[in-house]
Amino acid sequence: MNKEFKTFKSFYPFYLSQHKNAICRRLHFIGSLLVLITIVYAIYYGDYKLLWLLPIIGYGFAWVGHFFFEKNKPATFTYPLYSLIGDWVMFKDILIGRINLKNE
Repeated sequence: MNKEFKTFKSFYPFYLSQHKNAICRRLHFIGSLLVLITIVYAIYYGDYKLLWLLPIIGYGFAWVGHFFFEKNKPATFTYPLYSLIGDWVMFKDILIGRINLKNE
């Protein structure tokens, strides 16, 4: 039975619990960074058809991390919006050093 989260604030600790493996976190970070690079490139060069790749890039790296390293089901399947927000909050938390990319 899935827990219902009423707020992102209540969801985020669960989200982090699904990302304990450092390789999974690194793959999330790489995927998110490549999404940002692709957006900037597409806008700068006016190559907007590249934007179709964003879900493949972002979710591709994340799902490899979950299926092969974390060995769990991505939260995206159950909580798509909160999970998407969680990806970017975790990306920010990694950038500012709040989340470690090494196994804890």
